[in-house]
Amino acid sequence: MSWEHDAVVAFAKSWGLFYLIAMAVGVLVYTFWPSNRKRFERAKDSILDGDDKPWK
Repeated sequence: MSWEHDAVVAFAKSWGLFYLIAMAVGVLVYTFWPSNRKRFERAKDSILDGDDKPWK
């Protein structure tokens, strides 16, 4: 089966777009999933845990 360059480019553009949209939706779902809230709260607060004094 011989694929022409234009057909391969069209396939990559269309399915690549759907792939990137699906990945973005997946990241958003993971980010806003209720069970991940504690994990993100810990990550947000942990960066400030040891910063109560000036750095020497």
